[in-house]
Amino acid sequence: MKKQPLSVTEHPADELDLDAEIEKFQDTGEKLIQLALKKGASQVEVGVSKDLGLSVQVRNQQVETLEFNRDNSFGLTVYFGHKKGVASTSDLSFEALSETVEAACNIARFTQEDKCSGLADKELMATEPKDLKLDCPMGVSAEKAKALAKECEEFSLGYSDKVSQSEGATFNSHRNLRYYANSHGFSASTPSTRHSLSSVVIAKDQHGMQRDYWYSIARDFNDLELPKTVGEKAAKRVIARLGAKKIATQKVPVIFTPDIARGLINSFCSAIRGASLYRQSSFLLDSKGKQIFPDFVTMKEEPFKLKGLASSWFDNEGVATREQSIVSQGILQTYLLNSYSARRLGLKPTGHAGGVHNLSLIPGTLSYEQLIKTMNKGLIVTEVMGHGVNLVNGDYSRGAAGFWVEAGEIQHFVQEITIAGNLKSMFQGLQAVSNDLDMRSSITTGSWLVNEMTIAGN
Repeated sequence: MKKQPLSVTEHPADELDLDAEIEKFQDTGEKLIQLALKKGASQVEVGVSKDLGLSVQVRNQQVETLEFNRDNSFGLTVYFGHKKGVASTSDLSFEALSETVEAACNIARFTQEDKCSGLADKELMATEPKDLKLDCPMGVSAEKAKALAKECEEFSLGYSDKVSQSEGATFNSHRNLRYYANSHGFSASTPSTRHSLSSVVIAKDQHGMQRDYWYSIARDFNDLELPKTVGEKAAKRVIARLGAKKIATQKVPVIFTPDIARGLINSFCSAIRGASLYRQSSFLLDSKGKQIFPDFVTMKEEPFKLKGLASSWFDNEGVATREQSIVSQGILQTYLLNSYSARRLGLKPTGHAGGVHNLSLIPGTLSYEQLIKTMNKGLIVTEVMGHGVNLVNGDYSRGAAGFWVEAGEIQHFVQEITIAGNLKSMFQGLQAVSNDLDMRSSITTGSWLVNEMTIAGN
């Protein structure tokens, strides 16, 4: 019988029989691994993902989009010795999956050998499953989702007469089932959820118009900020941008707010990732064990954090993750390596296939307001534009906007400027990290105060 479309009272995740899906993935994964081995593969790994979701966007209290998502993906990697073949499909029928196995095997047979290719070593596989509370299905109806988005937008528009229009408020709710298995015998399923609420608004005064936003994201719907909070934060942020003035070109201290500082940590992680290192394309080559940041900086990885946005007890190769310090007292403790990059570098995998798992920079004791007073005069960066980050030499140049500070007080909004420096010197010139942690990401930090950067203005 053909399934009827979902009604507005349903959520796609309501129809997911989790136990049945996990059992099906495990059975299918094992059959496909055995099929590939029979065709001559020496090693095999499979990954399956099923995503069910609901997304609602409203604008001026009218529903602009209402989407129900059902996405499937299947990826297979086979190794014939050190020859690698990869194939994927979105059709999860056994016939289509069998054809995908055949395609991967054919690719591998005609691929050039790479001595570093292959699964991560069997002894590195994770063996201790952990319930990290990542699956918190909400089961919200489309009607409830629309109400949440409308309420959020209403609080944005009603906050002040200066908020002239809305570019939309959006609510998303998704449930994902990820399965990974390989021919070492590793097999694991991870169900997870992610909910988010956001508002984008425009404010206007005699000097012109400004646009800004706010959002909240969490595994558990109950951990989201309230529609009132999200809506009013978006409004406050956009109003603060009104009355922008220009500044002269100069060198001054710079504060990066947490969401922008997070981007600096991303660049740091990219520079210590295995692929950047073995390609000799990182400004942090040969930096393990060396002082990268001031000694007050410690960055901890917490893969077992309950409800964490990047929590996992195994990485994308089945290697066990572990709690560790990536940076301790400013000194780089480890690179971020999957099995391939580890072999290229003559090192051991670190459990970072797929990236870092919840990285937190331990904050200092200063509040955001105290950090501004400590800076006294300089620029607060709240927005960056462009892709001006060179990981080879560390040069950093981005279009930016933010607030000008004098005598420890915010004076006015600044836009149409460029900030420039070098990441290595910016890391070493980090003066303080405040305690205004932004928890809306798998990378958590407070605001950064950097001793000096070049600001290109008038």
